[in-house]
Amino acid sequence: MKNKYFRKFKIFRPRGIQSTIMLVFSVISISIMLILGIVMYSRFSALSRENTIHSTEKLMEQAGENLEDYLVSMRQISDAVYYNVIKENDFSYQSDAIQKGMDLLYEANKSNLRSIAIYNGSGSLIAAEPVARQKEDPDVTRQDWYIQAMGKMENMHFSTPHIQNLFDDGTLRYYWVISLSRFAEFSDHGEPQTGVLLVDMDYFSISRMMKQINALNNGQYYYLCDSNGQIIYHPRQIQISDGIASENSAVAAKYRDGVCDETFEGEHRTVIVNTISYTGWKLVGVIPDSTFTHGMINVRYFIVMLMLLMVITLVIIYRVVSVRISSPICRLNDSVMGYEAGGKPEIYIGGSSEIRYLGHSIQSSYEKIEVLMKEIVQEQNERRRSELDALQSQINPHFLYNTLDSITWMVEGGRNDEAVFMISQLAKLFRISLSQGRTVISVKDELQHAESYMNIQKVRYKNSFSVVFDVEPDICSYCTVKLVLQPILENAINYGVSGMDDCGEIKVTGRLREGSIVLSVEDNGIGMSEEEVRFLLTDSSRVRKHGSGVGLVNVNNRVQILFGKEFGLRVESEPDEGTTVSVFLPAVPYTEENRKILEMGHIFNREEMSSKDT
Repeated sequence: MKNKYFRKFKIFRPRGIQSTIMLVFSVISISIMLILGIVMYSRFSALSRENTIHSTEKLMEQAGENLEDYLVSMRQISDAVYYNVIKENDFSYQSDAIQKGMDLLYEANKSNLRSIAIYNGSGSLIAAEPVARQKEDPDVTRQDWYIQAMGKMENMHFSTPHIQNLFDDGTLRYYWVISLSRFAEFSDHGEPQTGVLLVDMDYFSISRMMKQINALNNGQYYYLCDSNGQIIYHPRQIQISDGIASENSAVAAKYRDGVCDETFEGEHRTVIVNTISYTGWKLVGVIPDSTFTHGMINVRYFIVMLMLLMVITLVIIYRVVSVRISSPICRLNDSVMGYEAGGKPEIYIGGSSEIRYLGHSIQSSYEKIEVLMKEIVQEQNERRRSELDALQSQINPHFLYNTLDSITWMVEGGRNDEAVFMISQLAKLFRISLSQGRTVISVKDELQHAESYMNIQKVRYKNSFSVVFDVEPDICSYCTVKLVLQPILENAINYGVSGMDDCGEIKVTGRLREGSIVLSVEDNGIGMSEEEVRFLLTDSSRVRKHGSGVGLVNVNNRVQILFGKEFGLRVESEPDEGTTVSVFLPAVPYTEENRKILEMGHIFNREEMSSKDT
């Protein structure tokens, strides 16, 4: 009725002024933020790409130096064998000295060497270290390292990794090596002879160095190939040799040192090439575009959060500006809306003459309808407060919201059976909670309500505790106050077993003892001290108010108001042992007549209950 009288004064919507201003400013701001975000992201992306490439170049430079140092040491071993052992001795009568010199060099470097051998021009073995028996007819003249050494006498030659198959050391094992071969001149009976000096390096040393720089698992990787593109090391070398994977090594071997862009197997990537001195080998670093994208994830989050923060800040600023622009109309509208909501604020009179005149008109109208409106508002408020109190005593909105969220989550996850179960339990819960406005229900319905409540809570708490109902069937047909078990069970969960790791236990029992119904809720939770138990039902200021808002004091009072002071709640608890809360009720059979009598305020005495039982 108040709205009917007031509606004639609400002839405009001043909030539209603020909405229009904020909408225009917001569209402009969001557009600017998007442009700035794109520019910032592009800049950060370019910087990230440059930093990734630069760090990769530094890593490859260090790895290249390590490889060069290793290969130089192998060259030095080859030089020492050639110039200090072979050239200084004659094989005809100084073979022991040659063998001893080779042995000393091998022992000093055996962690990186597999063997040292000297072959003459016809491919026959002259000396070797460690001393081992050469396999029958290995025909070294057909092997690449021998052919290269005899073909280009002025150079040292490094082979690709291969299995060392020249010597039989009696272990029946095969070793992966890289052969360093060179043309050699030596003396035999004072006559100059030619041949090949072979130094087999252990491939594991190079493999270990390459594995160290391939330790990062961000998509980029490094491999080593020779000048012809033959793979020396690759993190997926086995897959490549089996034909499962492939590599663009033949093309990469022709790249100049530096950064190159290429597309291989439909994927764009950045390739960094570094030539290893003395060998012509190529150390190649491959950075797929996905690596750059992966490195920008945090930047994306940062930019998005920064844009959101800026948008929120601008919205607040625009809000202040729009309020100031439309302040006279908005203040008048706010005072009118306040009156419409049931208050009696001072009507704002200010701004332009039109707004002041409108304010005076509304103020005079308030005075004419004040008496009638006050009565109507008071009546509506009382009815609303009564309805709210009734609802609050029956259901916990927080519990309802969480239950509905759980059902939504189950439906979205395809767990329809569990969702149906939760909905059915919630329906039972509401049916008994409402109970057509009744205060007294049967013990059976109260237990059903408690069971439905615990079924929902077990799903919400992911079965972190167990619940057992141990109730004598005979007590189900007696009367009880509605909703006495739910607050007790809620306290048992919140303050008893919720902090326990899958070992919480709650037990609900129901017994008939000497004309009384005893409903108990027992948990194995943290328990309480004697002082807490003593004040739990006598001092409401000490009761924890979480959960349903009803509390144990409220439950105790409702039971005693309906059934008398001799009934109500009893609490037993010990710290770290658990808590037992028992509800003592008279054994009044549940009939429609008894329910109406109890709800009218009549308290049964012992004699009446005995007569009802008979």
